[in-house]
Amino acid sequence: MEHTYQTILVGIDGSEQAKNAFAKAVEVARRNQGKIIVASVLDSQVSTTMGFAPLNESIFVQEEEAAKEMIQEAKAYAASVGFEAVEGVVAYGSAKTAMAKELPAKYNVDLIMIGQSGLNAVERFITGSVASYVIREAKCDVLIIAPEEAE
Repeated sequence: MEHTYQTILVGIDGSEQAKNAFAKAVEVARRNQGKIIVASVLDSQVSTTMGFAPLNESIFVQEEEAAKEMIQEAKAYAASVGFEAVEGVVAYGSAKTAMAKELPAKYNVDLIMIGQSGLNAVERFITGSVASYVIREAKCDVLIIAPEEAE
């Protein structure tokens, strides 16, 4: 039996890797007559660790606006290539658990497409990549999009 991916989750963070993963997700969704959930995850710990000063709240509002803008850009790209089935989500909390567990469960995701991080080896060691966590923890298929080679 051939499996088709009906609901594809893609996380975006403004990086080229994420844009590349989204572009490839559009093609996979189109071939499968599926839809894309494009998510931007805001780390809510940023605001709680600093205490809620009005200044920090405005930073959080700015982050939220930036996230919504990235989602709009993703939808605009999809529309420009004739694909409309894109739902945007701004999620809060840990990017790792949002992408690996919370969003897939909420939206019945059957494929997560994620861009390989642009971090260097030391940064990856310190932060632990979101991609590697998603690979270990997700209950559905995961497709890692490798960075495109520079010409």
